[in-house]
Amino acid sequence: MSSEEFAPPKYAQIVQTIRQKIADGTYPPGSLLPSETQLVREFRVSRPTVVRALQVLQLRGVIEREHGKGSFVKAAPPGAAHQTPRPGRAVLDRVEVDENCTVIEAGSLAASAAVAKLLDVPEGSAVVRRRVLFRDDERPTDLFTVWCPAHQAEETQLGEAQPLTVGIREHLRASKGVKLQHVVERLSARHPSSDEAKLMEVRKNAPVLGVLASVFNGGGRPVLVVDLVLPGDLHELEDSYSL
Repeated sequence: MSSEEFAPPKYAQIVQTIRQKIADGTYPPGSLLPSETQLVREFRVSRPTVVRALQVLQLRGVIEREHGKGSFVKAAPPGAAHQTPRPGRAVLDRVEVDENCTVIEAGSLAASAAVAKLLDVPEGSAVVRRRVLFRDDERPTDLFTVWCPAHQAEETQLGEAQPLTVGIREHLRASKGVKLQHVVERLSARHPSSDEAKLMEVRKNAPVLGVLASVFNGGGRPVLVVDLVLPGDLHELEDSYSL
């Protein structure tokens, strides 16, 4: 068996390299990482692979990505050995037009009992659901679904089929003046539903990581419910640190 069979995916190799450069001071806290174009040239990969690596670093709390400005190394809080991954926050800041994604569906429907309970609205009331599938240059990488009460989604593009040009958090602030301030998320290992397995091109008995997040405004009212599904073989938990 060749050593190549044990090599991590290309995006994971980029993640490891950037994290090592952050650890050794090549990219100090607050510094701007090389642009996506520069990373494509450096690692000789496609842009979707670079974008995927940056998204993983953002999800793990290592960098902040600002639309039109680039990716910045986050400063660790005093005494913290590493940042706890916050996938709920990371997905709310994703810029769909910057990634290889497909809006699977976007529109209004009646809230199921589970969604209604999380949004604190009556069962069957109108909500807007947005579902987006993300890919790298090899395969689907994650499936993102968000629900929002219909009145909150008015005057936004959450129910429209085109990719968003800013993250959902910024979009709600700009279009509605809504500030998202608190997230409660639950992570679980499970098998995908038949629909999820088909969209993500995995077996029905393959492990996936599910992230279910309730997102609240400053008044403590739920504004969004987020469901993120990640293939287990692409998103295993790993870290590196000095002893």
